[in-house]
Amino acid sequence: MNTKVSVARSYKSKDNLIILADYDDFSWTSAFLSEAECRFLQSAARRELSDVLLPQAQRVIIVQFVKRSPLEAEDRENARMAGCDILAQLSHYKIDSVVLLQRSHSLRFRDYLEGMLLGNYQFLKYFKDKTAKRNPLRHIRLESQALSRGELRELLAVVRSTCTARDLVNEPQSYLSAVKLSEEIEAIGHDAGFRVRVLHKKDIQKLKVGGLLAVTLGSKCPQTFSILEWKPRRTKNQQPIELVGKGVVYDTGGMSLKPTPNSMDMMKSDMAGAATVVGTMMAAALAQLPLHLIALVPSTDNRPGHEAYVPGDVVTMYSGSTVEILNTDAEGRLLLADALHYAKKYQPELVLDFATLTGSAARAVGPEAICYMGTTDHSIKSEIEASGQAVYERLIEFPLWKEYGEYLKSNIADLKNLGGSSSGMITAGKFLEHFTSYPWLHFDIAGPAFLKNADSYRSKDGTGVGVRLLFDFLKKYKQDYE
Repeated sequence: MNTKVSVARSYKSKDNLIILADYDDFSWTSAFLSEAECRFLQSAARRELSDVLLPQAQRVIIVQFVKRSPLEAEDRENARMAGCDILAQLSHYKIDSVVLLQRSHSLRFRDYLEGMLLGNYQFLKYFKDKTAKRNPLRHIRLESQALSRGELRELLAVVRSTCTARDLVNEPQSYLSAVKLSEEIEAIGHDAGFRVRVLHKKDIQKLKVGGLLAVTLGSKCPQTFSILEWKPRRTKNQQPIELVGKGVVYDTGGMSLKPTPNSMDMMKSDMAGAATVVGTMMAAALAQLPLHLIALVPSTDNRPGHEAYVPGDVVTMYSGSTVEILNTDAEGRLLLADALHYAKKYQPELVLDFATLTGSAARAVGPEAICYMGTTDHSIKSEIEASGQAVYERLIEFPLWKEYGEYLKSNIADLKNLGGSSSGMITAGKFLEHFTSYPWLHFDIAGPAFLKNADSYRSKDGTGVGVRLLFDFLKKYKQDYE
């Protein structure tokens, strides 16, 4: 996270201010503005300007207005976007520190701050001159009554974890091999407070985790399987909630080679599902969520090496089921299937998997939503859809009708790894369902996980999508717990 946040017990006449205000209430203005400035502000409000910059002798005051929406989700999103939008003003005037004041009865302070913090994210690791590229805003101070200590701690945990997920996705494969990813996970776990155990090549071979082993055949870099656990003393759940994330650190398509433009050039992001679950575990530990969580991250890269698996091969999975390979670019589901079967050993209460799994999902809804499907009951689906609305990482449910299982039948094995030319996102989910025996949901984040252009506070390249969604869902999970 690139921005320091602290509480301002007081502020000085030279401190730059951002004041969140309503269009129709100017009762607060005399404490900050001259009569002429007040008149100018009221004129701007009548014209429904979104923000007004008022330079003073030793500081700048920015008054921020945000139009209300009748829909709560849109109202919160408007506040986040306004928080991101104001960064352009701060950058233009090279303002490095501001005090954020709440003088609005309606504008959502927490969401506005979240938009500022996420919008100010940068990944500058590989620039020679990082200082010249760095956004000027370094410090945000808040009125002491604006957010409670717990609310601020939780927000900072989520933002920091989302930025960590973005960092992981933005790392090039030349740095982030499967082994390096497991080392990064160990470091994150040490800092945040969750446990990490890493299975390496010999462990994976001994367990006969066949899907993961097959995908790695073309790579010179060994695979890993990371097991993350957060278990505080008191937990709401007797059985763990498990998170599974696809960790393909780079995907060429294997022998079914991808084209480079608009495909392979973005494939360092094929481990975004892994980044999502790692970020979620980090946020849960930092915020001390009272839940027992386990995350599984199978990781490798998919390359057309001389020993690579090829279309026509049959792979024996960790579960013992056999899979006919029709396309080596449908590799992510092989890793996830092994991890979903491995998840059974913990007798989970619920399993949620995240993956940039199919181009079909991205084509279906673009970057505006996450496609999901699964076997858990309607109440869980309703809760996670509500969380999607709350954080504006919206969900679209796709069906898992039995007819889609027919698409995966093979003449020589238990099933195929590809369902056909239509409904590719659904058949990928139907493939994964074969390896589950517990309440389960699958989230295909191929659309919103990696963006060619920034979308307000959703950064260009890795977005960290899913971390905020999962945290909101987990925070509210079993709210009747005493």
